[in-house]
Amino acid sequence: MTLTRLLSALALAAAPFAAGAETGPLRVELNKTEEIDGGGCRAFFLFRNQTGKSFEGFEMSLAILDGQGVIDRLLSIDAAPLPVQRTTLKLFEIPEIACSNISEILLHDITSCQPQNEEQMDCFPILELGSRAAAPLVK
Repeated sequence: MTLTRLLSALALAAAPFAAGAETGPLRVELNKTEEIDGGGCRAFFLFRNQTGKSFEGFEMSLAILDGQGVIDRLLSIDAAPLPVQRTTLKLFEIPEIACSNISEILLHDITSCQPQNEEQMDCFPILELGSRAAAPLVK
């Protein structure tokens, strides 16, 4: 077998793995929350990027709902960069509300979803949300 044929065969064999990586999800998990001294809540998010792309821009707008289910505030968080095939931990502070008074966190909008060296894209179809905290993270 010639070198060219061998390289072509290897490329064809690897193609399904590359294609599968492109279609993987971007998982966003609210892993835990903890009270901040002096008031407020610290939220720990895990971003599991299985998309096959690194993201140089990823910003979310979150609606924080209080204990009665009323929107308390909108919070914009910048989670970039999100390297390909990595899990990234990001901490964000939610001032002036106790963790125990947050009934739900709603993903209101994705204001930036910028793969490295590519145009902005719509990330909603590739997102999977989850929560291990008391408050659910929902679309």
